[in-house]
Amino acid sequence: MEKKNCLVIFGGKSVEHEVSVITGLQVIENIDKDKYVAIPLYITKDGQWLTGDCLKNIETFRKKDFKKAKNIYLSFNKKDKSQLLIDKNKPLQIDIVFPALHGTYGEDGTIQGVLELLDLPYAMANIGASTNGMDKVMMKKIFSYHNLPLVPYKWYYRENLENNIDDKIEEIEKSLDYPLVVKPSNLGSSIGITKAKDREQLRKSLEIAMQYDSKIIIERAIEKIREINCSVIGYHDDLEVSVCEEPVAIDNILSFEDKYIRSNSKGKGFSRKIPAQIPEQIRQKIEDYAVQSFKAIDCSGVARIDFILEDNEKIYVNEINTIPGSISFYLWQPKGVSFKDLITKILNIAEKSYNEKKKNMYNFDADLFNKISRNSLKNLQK
Repeated sequence: MEKKNCLVIFGGKSVEHEVSVITGLQVIENIDKDKYVAIPLYITKDGQWLTGDCLKNIETFRKKDFKKAKNIYLSFNKKDKSQLLIDKNKPLQIDIVFPALHGTYGEDGTIQGVLELLDLPYAMANIGASTNGMDKVMMKKIFSYHNLPLVPYKWYYRENLENNIDDKIEEIEKSLDYPLVVKPSNLGSSIGITKAKDREQLRKSLEIAMQYDSKIIIERAIEKIREINCSVIGYHDDLEVSVCEEPVAIDNILSFEDKYIRSNSKGKGFSRKIPAQIPEQIRQKIEDYAVQSFKAIDCSGVARIDFILEDNEKIYVNEINTIPGSISFYLWQPKGVSFKDLITKILNIAEKSYNEKKKNMYNFDADLFNKISRNSLKNLQK
């Protein structure tokens, strides 16, 4: 069987840049090498697109030495031999794409739109699911429509907070009791998220969140909290759930360092309990809510849905991650799914989704130009 060229995209112009590099290198390392040739596409923090074997090595990123890497350019011209060109003239043949990007421009529908225009099959969520999964305000509105349980919240545009922060703080205090959690709407990895116990802390928390996004969410903080996460894989109605995990932090809110530094070192403050030690009826509800959340935004591939468990009985859907860190492989291993097999499953789903979309009609010949006279163009209205 001929191997397929799989472009693995990682890095990006995002505060989650480093996390994405780790995920991308994990995919490259664990992809089934009997079926795929992994080709790295690294997007630098300033937006440069690079490729080359040196980008498969973590040492390249530690030393920040990209001299051996080659530039990649896009071509939307069907006359070219490939949609991707190395150094503007050498075609780079790609069969399928695995986006391993996190956050802005990678998990919000941006790169998905580029890949749609290039007519390349790609893994994970489509444009709509990515956009709605990334924007937590839109996500909450969709989840609310589907009657999924949410923590009480309010949200504001940054400009409204900047112009009337004292009035908005009063509004928040009338609607929600302290303590509160403040977060940017369009970020992940716990970046920009803080907890406020009084008005002074709330003001500082809002100022922090406003540095990262134009939409800010304020939620009631759950005091007796357990965070439970569950992953879903599939396409349309053919879905499967992973085991549940419980990330444990010294404070109620997992920080970026908790998730990506302490979890990979001997540092104290963070651990994972897999599987989560929760009652069977709670587990079943979480699995059901996970599937409902996945379907609500029309997700595909693999996603991780994060939940809040209050007093060991009340469940809230916190958020969905359409490209979860490390593609949540650790939640599938206990079910007998290896990292390699998980990647293969995701790529198979990508091809299935692409082939299904190819059945759609995108052109309609109406002969409209021949029916319009030159004079009528002067008064033509839409």
